[in-house]
Amino acid sequence: MCESISDAPSALSRARAIMRDLADAVGVPWPQLGEVTTREQYLHAVHTFSVGRVAGERYLSGIGPYLDELACRGVAFGRMEPSHLFIADMRLRPDLADLWPLPEGMTFHLNQTPPFGGPHSEPEDACTEEELDRMISALGPLAMNVSWGCGWRGVPEFKNCGVQLFLNSVWTGHHPEPAPGEFGVHVALGSRAAWSPAGEAWLHDSGLTLGKPEAD
Repeated sequence: MCESISDAPSALSRARAIMRDLADAVGVPWPQLGEVTTREQYLHAVHTFSVGRVAGERYLSGIGPYLDELACRGVAFGRMEPSHLFIADMRLRPDLADLWPLPEGMTFHLNQTPPFGGPHSEPEDACTEEELDRMISALGPLAMNVSWGCGWRGVPEFKNCGVQLFLNSVWTGHHPEPAPGEFGVHVALGSRAAWSPAGEAWLHDSGLTLGKPEAD
C-alpha cells in the first residue's frame, strides 16, 4: 500500500510519523542509492560524491569504445577486474557528464561518501535521523530507497512488516524504479496479516489514506 507525497522532506516526515504513531521501536538503516542513469544525476552527484563504481561486460557492443574514450580523457580507474566482466572505481569529474547516458549493459553506482555513509558502511548498518536528514537535503535528482522493518501495534504477526521510503522512484512490481520527482511511502503489513481481518482492522484504525493494496 503506497502513498504519494509532494516532496522528499515531506515523504520522510510522513514515514517517521507513521512509525512513531503506529509501530514499536525500529532501526534506521543506511539508504540504498539507485544507479546514476542520466546526465542531470551525474552533474548533481559531482558536488557531493568523489568516486563511483562503473561495471559491465567489456565486450558488449558500445562498451569498448566508451572505455577507450575514458582512457583518452585521462580517466584512471582505481581497479579493474581481469576478465571480460569489469568493475572499476572512477573519480567523478564534471567534464565527463557528456558521456551520459551510459551504453546498454553498463552501470554506474556512487561510492559511499558522507553523509551517505563511509567507505566501510554496510547497507544494514544503522544511521541516525540527523544523518538521514542531511542525505535528503543533498539528494537532488538521485533515487534513494530506505526500508525500516518494524512491528505494527495490533498486528499479531510481524514478518515482512515495515515502511519503505521512495525518493525519485516508485514501487512497481515489487521493485523500485527510477521516477524523477516522484516520492512515496510504502507500508507493508506482512504477507499473512495484510489480507486478514486483523490487517483490515489495523488499516481502518490507523486512519491512513493509502493506495490500493498489492498481493505478495
